[in-house]
Amino acid sequence: MRIEPFRVRASPAELADLRARLRATRWPDTPEDAGWSLGADLSYLRELVGYWAEHFDWPAYEAELARLPRFRTDLRGLGIAFLHAPAVTPAAPALPLILCHGWPDSSWRYEKVLPLLTDPGAHGADPADAFDVIVPDMPGYGHSDRPTAAQPDSVAIAGLWAELMTALSYPRFGVAGGDIGSSVSRFLALDHAERVVAVHRMEASLPTFTPDDPAPEEQDWLDAAAAWKTAEGAYADLHRTKPQTAAVGLTDSPAGLAAWIVEKLRAWSDCAGDVERSFTRDEICGLLTRYWLTGTIGSSMRLYAANAGIPAGQHKRRVEVPSGFARFPGDTLKPPRAWLERTANVVRVTDPPRGGHFAPFEEPELYAQELREFFRPYRPAP
Repeated sequence: MRIEPFRVRASPAELADLRARLRATRWPDTPEDAGWSLGADLSYLRELVGYWAEHFDWPAYEAELARLPRFRTDLRGLGIAFLHAPAVTPAAPALPLILCHGWPDSSWRYEKVLPLLTDPGAHGADPADAFDVIVPDMPGYGHSDRPTAAQPDSVAIAGLWAELMTALSYPRFGVAGGDIGSSVSRFLALDHAERVVAVHRMEASLPTFTPDDPAPEEQDWLDAAAAWKTAEGAYADLHRTKPQTAAVGLTDSPAGLAAWIVEKLRAWSDCAGDVERSFTRDEICGLLTRYWLTGTIGSSMRLYAANAGIPAGQHKRRVEVPSGFARFPGDTLKPPRAWLERTANVVRVTDPPRGGHFAPFEEPELYAQELREFFRPYRPAP
């Protein structure tokens, strides 16, 4: 399998087209004082789009991306982009760790936390806790190929990541993930249990089945999940059923793309309603520009449709690999321990003091500490 270095690049023509489209945005009307109650706040979005068009420095952002060790390879006919950062002079054998992202992001989710995991000694932590870190972009996300045939579901993506770890000469490894990446992590632990030493998840997904005998706290959570789906889940229903309809507008209009993504960054982060408490404007514009340049909003949404086809029996399987969970306070849904123990061999559950759905980006120090502590018992012997 051929693995080649990869660098993110945009042409001047692509950037000029983006700015022209941003400047030509045709804005909708909005009720007075609607704020974020009906979706994206139009006044904030106007400011953000103006900044994106006139002030965001993509070449500087691109130069920062070039500092990260980025590669591409081919897996089952799909070009896969990934970060691969070996541990920096570990005092003991480093643990390989694959990090699995979700929507609406990519390897972007983990780029801040990467140096904290590969070189903990430089950040006030124990050098023995160093990891070799691998962060792939799922098919149809980031700089991986957009599938032209059927979109691989989370089960298939878990298989791809197992193949990637084999190509990188890692027979045994740890796994961590959030959002859809939590599902991918789960299937890695289920289908490749002999290789996964332990799995850590930010488990904020909706319940995938209803047990016959839910405990009271489980029933409360099932009810809360149903209420959340009614109030907040329309985006996922659209992704699952008619992603191509929305993809037309979101691929054509960068302002529309911004509205679709930024509303989720605000709603799912620990930002107390102010999205720029969790993400700077440059960080937001960097994520949006990457989605725009790669044209991956439609392909990223199609994963929801693919995952809807996973057989119900797959969701009822119990993970026997040692499992840890972090329930960050700003995340969307936080299942009770009874549910976690029903579905996994739980060895650790924590409730960090800060952070939301994008905790590796929002609170990289807390997230890195969480992974160091969880995986410490599962490291290879010196």
